[in-house]
Amino acid sequence: MMDNVVAVILGGGAGTRLSPLTRYRSKPAVPIGGKYRLVDIPISNCLHSGVRSIYVLTQFNSASLNKHIKNTYSFDSFSRGFVDILAAEQTPRSHQWFQGTADAVRQTFRHLQNHNPDYVMILSGDQLYQMDYSKMMRNHLENDADVSIATIPVHARDATGFGIMKTDDTGMISDFIEKPSEDVLSNWKSEVPEEQKQEGREYLASMGIYIFRTRVLEQLINGNPEAVDFGKQIIPYAITSNLRVSSYRHIGYWTDIGTIASFYEANLELADPLPQFDLYAKGKKIFTRPRLLPPSKLYGTRVDNSLLAEGCIIEASEIYRSLVGIRTRVGRDTIIRNTIMMGNDYYPTIAELNQRTPEMPSLGVGSNCLIDRAIIDKNVRVGNNVRIIGGDHLSDAEHEHYSIVDGIVVLEKNAVIPDETHIE
Repeated sequence: MMDNVVAVILGGGAGTRLSPLTRYRSKPAVPIGGKYRLVDIPISNCLHSGVRSIYVLTQFNSASLNKHIKNTYSFDSFSRGFVDILAAEQTPRSHQWFQGTADAVRQTFRHLQNHNPDYVMILSGDQLYQMDYSKMMRNHLENDADVSIATIPVHARDATGFGIMKTDDTGMISDFIEKPSEDVLSNWKSEVPEEQKQEGREYLASMGIYIFRTRVLEQLINGNPEAVDFGKQIIPYAITSNLRVSSYRHIGYWTDIGTIASFYEANLELADPLPQFDLYAKGKKIFTRPRLLPPSKLYGTRVDNSLLAEGCIIEASEIYRSLVGIRTRVGRDTIIRNTIMMGNDYYPTIAELNQRTPEMPSLGVGSNCLIDRAIIDKNVRVGNNVRIIGGDHLSDAEHEHYSIVDGIVVLEKNAVIPDETHIE
């Protein structure tokens, strides 16, 4: 059933809402969970669902994403499967960058046609969820749909940030509104199970996951050359035309990793005793690059409610509700709380460790530090006796090596924080 499906993962644009994490990489390449990248989520869902033809569309800061895809997803010679990058390019038909999600698919559609698929599945590269796409495809076929949209019930407080739709008795989508204002929101409630109704989740939000008949997708994007976005233009047009547009209601956890705050909360929730997104779920493991790193070493460290990736050397006194990424180094008597540490791309040599200065510390976090409510990007150097304490008392700001966003202190990639620095 899934052999005739091509998946397209949208890499997004500049990702300004996730800055500074997207300053040197595209959104799908942002590290998550200590050892993964965001793009690993939809690709893993595809592989578990039997989808083996996968394209990732990108145009912004794509070097690290290209490297990750190349080093991670390699199929054997007897398989027709692939995960390929399609970057924005100039062609005789277009000299522009991708102008939006629909325009990106329009400009690369000829590559999809090479595989002669019956269906094209459009996915986002910056969401956290586990989903069996074959169930959505089965629903698509049973409803004889031209287009299917994955939906999830959300609260009124969240509905204004999504495309909201209503369905008829047959499950076909009859009405759609993009990011409704609060004064009209009450008109967009849907019939949902009693449990979701009690929770106040009465609004069907689009998850940005679509299945199209290939010929229908071609008609929609080429027949509307001015339409550049799926959510704002293509989907509303499909609903108001004579096409059969079906809703597939997803049951389970889903979150959009669109802001620093949502990224921060989604990561820390992974360390909870029973997280909604289960990294340990049988048959749903997340695929990523196999780095063959040594086990992590800890010296006198009390670790609670945290995730530690491989290859770390930790001498901290305490790590609480935090994620510690690959190859992380933390010095003695340091306390790490409510913090995401993305780790390092390499280990410093003994010579480099001996050459540290107060102004240029070694890779990792030094000794006698206190770090709370922070995101530490890759290859950051934090000196000794440093205090970084985020919270609502801090106003949003941008500095040379760090930013403050929603009370979270974000140390950007390759940042240098000298000894004795205080950010609080």
